[in-house]
Amino acid sequence: MTHAAHAPSDAHPQAEPDPRRWLLLTLLCLSQFMLIVDVTVINVALPSIGEDLRLSRETLTWAVTAYTLCFGGLMLLGGRLSDAFGARRLLVTGLLLFTTASLVVGLAGNATVLIGGRLAQGVGAALLSPAALATITRTFHGAERHKALGIWATLGGIGFAVGAMLGGVLTAGPGWNWAFFINVPVGLGILVVIPRLVTASDTHGERRIDLPGAVLATAATGSLIYGLIKAGDAGWGSADTLVPLVGAALLYALFTLVERKTASPLMDLRILAKRPVAAGSFLMLIATGLLLGYVFLGSLYLQEVRGLSALSTGALLLPVAVATAVGAHLAAHLIGHAGARLVAAGGLLVSASGALVLSLTGGTAGVIVGLVIGAVGIIPVFVSATTTALGFISHHEAGIASGVVNTFHEVGGAIGAATVSTVAAAGIAAHTDTGFSAAYSTLAAIGAVAAVIGLLVIPKGKADMPAGVHVH
Repeated sequence: MTHAAHAPSDAHPQAEPDPRRWLLLTLLCLSQFMLIVDVTVINVALPSIGEDLRLSRETLTWAVTAYTLCFGGLMLLGGRLSDAFGARRLLVTGLLLFTTASLVVGLAGNATVLIGGRLAQGVGAALLSPAALATITRTFHGAERHKALGIWATLGGIGFAVGAMLGGVLTAGPGWNWAFFINVPVGLGILVVIPRLVTASDTHGERRIDLPGAVLATAATGSLIYGLIKAGDAGWGSADTLVPLVGAALLYALFTLVERKTASPLMDLRILAKRPVAAGSFLMLIATGLLLGYVFLGSLYLQEVRGLSALSTGALLLPVAVATAVGAHLAAHLIGHAGARLVAAGGLLVSASGALVLSLTGGTAGVIVGLVIGAVGIIPVFVSATTTALGFISHHEAGIASGVVNTFHEVGGAIGAATVSTVAAAGIAAHTDTGFSAAYSTLAAIGAVAAVIGLLVIPKGKADMPAGVHVH
């Protein structure tokens, strides 16, 4: 997973390249890899965390979604702050916050500290990731930039699967706390070196920051997720569910008004009126929701219902990691020949069939087969989302478009985990198959409907990706 950056032009002669640039790239990619791993590293650890801290299903779901909520909700703000105050400052600030928050999460002894730490991790990630990518695009030029961004995108792409496996290994070994403690030495090591490699950049960005917009967008999404999670216990018609859902709608409406009136909006909403960006954002929202829904449900089912250990669960998710690599390879080949429209629709249908397998079969083998099919199908949708959003618009709009799409990426993950947690609430609470089948059926239906919508909204033809722009 990667974030928005519009590469500067290479038309003018560049200064002599810094010989330390590849070391800098390694550290920046390692930082991003750490951020992405933390999206899924917690999933396999959830049963152990719940048992140690005596947490409910609602709280466990928040432990997953709190991170992606702040990561996605504040990402555009992070990019704006990087432009205004310099990437170096944001790199150090974001990395320090993320590392400190990781220590807090590892030491958590109750739900408040755990969720608070995850929220802080998300804020740190939202500051760090856009600044890291901006630094790469400023450091590398020409063919080297394409190579550097390719490495960045590849590591981000496999971080999801590696996170789930790493969570299993660490939980089964030193304990779930180490799924977060491991970030501390890595983060501190990067903090020691990276200020020496990154030079302070000129800051010509707008210093007026749209904090009201950032707060409203994050609060609206948080209210939406809260309502979705409450529905699992209180029911869809209860006040506990309806009030936060209605509140989310009102907050989103207020966010729209603020963005239209502010002189320096966090998000230029006119970009969403462009069909390619709207279609790409939709695909990214659905794809991330499906993928995180698969991982969330799969890890809980294998441990809570099938009785497998965290280590066994992590090991069994290895084929899913391989499937993501296969899906990425297929996507790059197929989109060049068939275009994003058919690839996205086909990928969604394949992913939906994986969810259908999960809903109809029981046992460990059936779960792994279903997850592999789902992963193979969903990865091409990610690539199609990026290609659609950025390949059919002008190059000068690519930066803001990629930022919008990345925001939908993180928010989609939070909504996906909250939704499947609610549908499978009975099974999660009782440690039985009850509810899991319905949750997988829901994912299958979402995938199938999204495939039809994709055929209607994704532009025809083959897209041309702007140079230097990458998305998760």
